[in-house]
Parts: sequence; structure tokens; C-alpha cells
Amino acid sequence: MTLPIICVEHLNFSYPDSRQALTDISLAVQAGEKVAIVGPNGAGKSTLFLHLNGILGGQGRVEIAGLAPTGKALRAVRAKVGLVFQDPDDQLFSPTVLDDVAFGPLHLGCPPAEVRDRAARALAAVGMTGCEALMPHHMSLGERKRIAIATVLAMQSEVLVLDEPSAGLDPRARRNLLGLLKTLPQTMLVASHDMRLVWDLCPRTVILDGGRLVADGPTVELLRDAALMEQHGLESPLDWTQISVA
Repeated sequence: MTLPIICVEHLNFSYPDSRQALTDISLAVQAGEKVAIVGPNGAGKSTLFLHLNGILGGQGRVEIAGLAPTGKALRAVRAKVGLVFQDPDDQLFSPTVLDDVAFGPLHLGCPPAEVRDRAARALAAVGMTGCEALMPHHMSLGERKRIAIATVLAMQSEVLVLDEPSAGLDPRARRNLLGLLKTLPQTMLVASHDMRLVWDLCPRTVILDGGRLVADGPTVELLRDAALMEQHGLESPLDWTQISVA
């Protein structure tokens, strides 16, 4: 078996107020997997995500493609792990779309020609070619979410970490975003309360509750376990008769 691209072993983390946010979390994700991280509010999902690129550091082992997100390797890890926030306005701050998408490669010191190439490829990947001169704050929420994803694709991130990607989207924008995420080859961790998106996008689901990993398995099994879902404050899609297992 190949080494996992994400390896977390016995991770523990407490905030300065002594609140235990993560307790003995162990998780391995292979390259190319799409894994949902679900759980009630306060379960530890965001805290776990912030360990993957070194924003937070707890006790235990965290490695991305064999690199720990500390010291001299921190910059390389942050290039490999792209965080996509729930609110794209937390991520988009430049006057134009091109400025936002180019910001990461410029910060890495890429030459201008490579910056232009990375930005063009990232915008093409999310279906936003031709929007380079637009102002992000004049675009729809769905379009801004696509641009936010493009900003991490331009960094050539191998891992995409998405926090509530479908939150606030209307049905059409949600379908379009789901279609985009299905086509992207990167490894994905997706935190979401949208269980239908989890079902449609992620073959594997991990449940966190109270800072502990309480279940890890095939989405088709976990989401059909009504007792498990209810026990951890989650809801399954309502009409299973309309959902294919294929």
C-alpha cells in the first residue's frame, strides 16, 4: 500500500482556555480520496483542518505527503494544502479576480510567466475563464466560491480542504459546485452539514463528535445508519428512494 498523503496519529489539542478540542484523533487519507468530515457544531472539524497546514499545532503526529507542518517544511506543506473557507469573502480581498488567483503564486516567488499560466489554468479548471478583470465582490456567491477554489488550485495544492462548500448556495449554484468538485482530481476533505452533498461527492465519511473520531467508513453505510446519525446530531437525506447507491 502506498503511503497516505494525509497522516494524523494520536492528535490531541487544547485551546488556551483549557477546552479540549481534539482527543486522540488518528486518520489516514490516500491521494485522490474524497472524504467527508461531519459532526455537530463544535465537534472539532475546523480545529482538525487548521492542523493540516500548521496554523494550529497539537500533540501527536501530523504529516502531509511525509512532511510535518512545522519548521522549514511549513511553507512546502502550506503549498500542498489549500484551505477553502465557508465564506469566500474571507479569502478574496483583491480588486480583481486575476489579482486574487495570482496572489499565492506571486507570494511563492514564481516568475510572471508562470504566475499567468497558473492563474489561467486554475480559472479554466473552475469554469471562470474570461472573468479575470471582474471584481469579486460584484459576483454571485457561487461564482465567488469557484474563485476561492481557483486561488488554491493556482498554488498547485495537492489537498483541498473545504469548509461547508455548499452553504448559502441556491440549488443551481449548488449543483454546479458539486459538478466541479467531482471533476477535480485533488485529494479532498470536506466539512459539511449538507448530507446530500456528502452522499453525492464523498465515498468515505468520518464522524467527529466532542473532539473524538467516532466513526470512519463508507458513506453509504454510515449515512444509512439512522441511530448513529441521530446519536451524533446529524441528519440523513430524507428520501432514500431517490438516492442511487451506484
